[in-house]
Amino acid sequence: MALFEYFPNYIWNLSLAIAIESGAPIGEVLDIAGPVKDAASNGADAGTQEFLRQWMGKADTLVELAAEDEARGRHLSAAAKLQRAALYLFNGERMQGHGSPGREATFARAQATFRRAMALGEEPCERVEVPLEQGFMPALYTQAPGPGPHPVVVYCNGLDSCKELLYWSRLPQALARRGISTLSVDQPGTGETLRLQGLPATAASERWASRAVDWLEQRPAVDPRRIGMTGISLGGHFAPRAVAFEPRFASGAAWGANHNWAEVQQRRIRREGENPVPHYWAHVMWVFGARDMAEFLEKVRDMHLNGVMERIRVPFLVTHGEKDRQIPVEYAHQSYEQLVNSPRRELRIFTAREGGVEHVGADNMSFGRDYIADWFAETLGGHRP
Repeated sequence: MALFEYFPNYIWNLSLAIAIESGAPIGEVLDIAGPVKDAASNGADAGTQEFLRQWMGKADTLVELAAEDEARGRHLSAAAKLQRAALYLFNGERMQGHGSPGREATFARAQATFRRAMALGEEPCERVEVPLEQGFMPALYTQAPGPGPHPVVVYCNGLDSCKELLYWSRLPQALARRGISTLSVDQPGTGETLRLQGLPATAASERWASRAVDWLEQRPAVDPRRIGMTGISLGGHFAPRAVAFEPRFASGAAWGANHNWAEVQQRRIRREGENPVPHYWAHVMWVFGARDMAEFLEKVRDMHLNGVMERIRVPFLVTHGEKDRQIPVEYAHQSYEQLVNSPRRELRIFTAREGGVEHVGADNMSFGRDYIADWFAETLGGHRP
């Protein structure tokens, strides 16, 4: 299994992989990518506005086709097209630099298109708002079918994703089939929370994760004794820390072991490893609310899990791809080895035998998704058909 390498640079290929793994047909992806293939030769940062226009063009067509379906009462067909339109808008917006022309409008349109798709498709996906110390944390609540109360998993973003991409990772759907609900969050520094409220990321993830637990404990369909947490990419740093410092979590998992993100920044300064987005340094300064590079590096100076993993006293799973080009696999071993007080710890490295070897399974998310879903079914008591 390998990443779909259509462009001559990793960042643009990663964007295509995100779209494909989120449900985009390869034909539509090639329609979008073909006209900008030459532009990718100028580097990951150049040509991102042209890249956005291609994603928006395909989204425009799908919105028109969905309107034709809806006019004929074909709501499910319309919803499927609108989901892809929203995906393409989010994917194009994700590649833009902070402050790029049209970025805010594209994000707003992506949000509206996604919500319309959920409504027409009657999907079990409810947008909710979790109160924070300042502002609120938008989230998507996917409730498991059948009588509750159900176990639930808090699922957080990485550096550059949003709750809608979490939904399209299909982990909430996989958990629901196992009798587990999911709260997919735009934590501070991501998605709506960053773009619409200006709330930056914090290394102390337990601050917002605890608020998610507070909110879940008020839901009658939630079993408060069976709340787990996972995160993808940089969420593989946020989730372990939250589980370590919030004793109400009953289980945890990392989809990508981001054990020492402070050290990763030093590696990136030395141009070791791949970046996830164009305009990387401007992006991380925006995410963390830093005015310059020095302030950013100071804010993330202690973003490592040394001395943190030892605090975890519940079951915890660490997953990683053996050929992750962003986060070295050595960090997965460090996280696992430090889980000395977990009553049940597990390390799962995905290899070429199955796939999912790239960063958080960008080449094939199915293996990480299913493994994590089974882990929570076992440790939180969900049912397995």
